[in-house]
Amino acid sequence: MVMVSGEHAADGGPGAAAVPRARGEWARHWRYDGLPGLDLLRARYVRHSFPRHAHDGYVVCAVTSGIEEVGLREGTVRAGHGGIIMLNPEVAHTARAGAPEGWTYATLYPSHELVAEIAGETTALRGTPGFDRTTAEEPQLGHMITEVHRAAETGNALAADSLLRTVVARLLRRYGGPLPARTPRTAGARTAARARAVLEERMADPPSLERLARELGTSPFALLRAFKGAYGMPPHTWLTDARVRRARRLLEAGRTAADTAVAVGFTDQPHLNRHFTRIVGVPPGAYRRERSAQGRAATGGGRAL
Repeated sequence: MVMVSGEHAADGGPGAAAVPRARGEWARHWRYDGLPGLDLLRARYVRHSFPRHAHDGYVVCAVTSGIEEVGLREGTVRAGHGGIIMLNPEVAHTARAGAPEGWTYATLYPSHELVAEIAGETTALRGTPGFDRTTAEEPQLGHMITEVHRAAETGNALAADSLLRTVVARLLRRYGGPLPARTPRTAGARTAARARAVLEERMADPPSLERLARELGTSPFALLRAFKGAYGMPPHTWLTDARVRRARRLLEAGRTAADTAVAVGFTDQPHLNRHFTRIVGVPPGAYRRERSAQGRAATGGGRAL
C-alpha cells in the first residue's frame, strides 16, 4: 500500500495500487472484473480540481472526510462527511475542495445498462431512470458505498455486487425519476447536435469555430450559445472531455499513452497526461496499468485484489 500521509490510514486508504500524488493526495481509479458495468474511484484531493466535464454513465459518490464542491449549471452544491453526490449521464460539472483540508471520497460509476437493470427490478420508474436531486445526507448509504470498494479490493464479488445493487436501488427509490428525452427539439439544439457529430468524427483534426459554424450554416456566436445550452460547456471544452473519454477506451484496449495521444488529437503525450489527469483524477499510465492488471487477474495471469 502506498502511504502518502499520516491521515491516510485513518481515511481507509485507496487500496494496494494507489497512485502517489502531491503531498497528502492519493487516488485509485480502477475496475473490478467481479462488477461488470462499473468503474471505481477512491481518492483524497486537496489542490486537485476537476475542470468542466461529463460522464457517459452515472456518478454516485460518498464523501468520507472534508468537503467537496460540485459546480453545476444551476449553481454549486457541497457535500461533507455522510453526504452523497448523484449525477446523471452527460451532466456537465466541475469538482474541487470546499475546505482547506480537501476531501476524501469513494465513487461508483455505474453504466446505463446496470442502472436500468436495477431500476427495472426494484422500482416502478418508467423511461430512462435517473436521479432528481444531486446531494443527500445519507451516512448509512455512504458507508455502504465504501464497503463496495472494500469488498472489491478483497476480491469478494458476492458482497460487492450485493452492496452495489442495494445502494443503487435505495437511491433510485428515494431520489429517482425518469430522465427527460434528449431528442433535439429546437433549431439551436439540432445545430449543436450536428456540431457535436462533426467534432466526434474529426476529433484528431477539428475545424475552427468559424469554419464549423460556416459548415453548419450559422454564426460562431450562435453556435457557441446553442452548444453550451445543449451540453453545458463550449465546443472546445467539450472536445477536450471527448478526447479524454476516447483515450480511456483506447488505453483500456491496450494502446500506449503515446499512441493514444496522437489518435485522439492531443499534440503529444504530456498534453494527454495533463488533461487526462485533470479530468479522470489519475494519470493515463496508472489508468492503463490498473486495467492491464485486472485483465491478467481475470485470465489467471495475476492475483485478484
